[in-house]
Amino acid sequence: MTQFRQSKWFLLGVLALIWGSSFILMKKGLLGFSPLQVASLRIVLTAIIILAAGFYSLKQISRKQWPWVILTGFIGTFFPATFFAFAIDEIDSAIASILNSMVPLNTLIVGLTVFNLLCTRRQFLGVIIGLLGTVILIVSGAQLNPDQNYLYAGLVILATLCYAFNVNIIKRYLQDVPAIAIATGNFAGIIVPGLIMLALSGFFKTETLNSSLFWESLGYIFLLAAFGTALAKVLFNKLIQISTPVFASSVTYLITVVALFWGLLDGEKFSVQQGLATILIFFGVYLSNRKK
Repeated sequence: MTQFRQSKWFLLGVLALIWGSSFILMKKGLLGFSPLQVASLRIVLTAIIILAAGFYSLKQISRKQWPWVILTGFIGTFFPATFFAFAIDEIDSAIASILNSMVPLNTLIVGLTVFNLLCTRRQFLGVIIGLLGTVILIVSGAQLNPDQNYLYAGLVILATLCYAFNVNIIKRYLQDVPAIAIATGNFAGIIVPGLIMLALSGFFKTETLNSSLFWESLGYIFLLAAFGTALAKVLFNKLIQISTPVFASSVTYLITVVALFWGLLDGEKFSVQQGLATILIFFGVYLSNRKK
């Protein structure tokens, strides 16, 4: 039991570092590619990597589990990757990561209302405190960046709802499927739509291929695909299986901290209020997962 407890915290930290860096990688990738190209490249490159590494594991998915695997491929990767690419093209990467912190609250709500999962008052209070920190971050971010187009922030909120359903479905219907098998099955199900979207995005046009930023942006998207999607997908599936949906989704709080750090290095603004909100976020994660 102690080993599992240590493992879940280790996975939480690794995922926070990987996914927290994903926002700045998307931002850099968008310098040379359109949002549709970034999303489709991320999906296709990840599919190639993860199918090469985990193809053997597909036999561990039963026929009745395949519909759930394919569904989680779309709601856990395909749609969120597309939503985030368009959102980050219009708002700062740090703001997108802040809005992404709504995942634990949405996970709790979806789990209670749709999947009849139980949660304690302490878990609920921890999520609320973390959400309060997120709200403070959003308000202070809006004050620092009044020119941001917050209509596109709605796409991030839609992505958080997708993630909320994804973690609950995996916990309910795919608990006994190895994490690598789920991730490989996810991308086996979405690689064809990803290729179609890549072809329609204009990626293969001469002006895109000859762009001065082509190889630099492609490098950022490759890193995003290999680590921010392929590796992270496997680790996250494992985290869901050895913990709870609320604990697994609480990684989004820590992601915010890492993403804000990268944003600061990239010239994005950071205020004292955001620092205080970060402390609230850490406390919310701790409170929602501590023992009696």
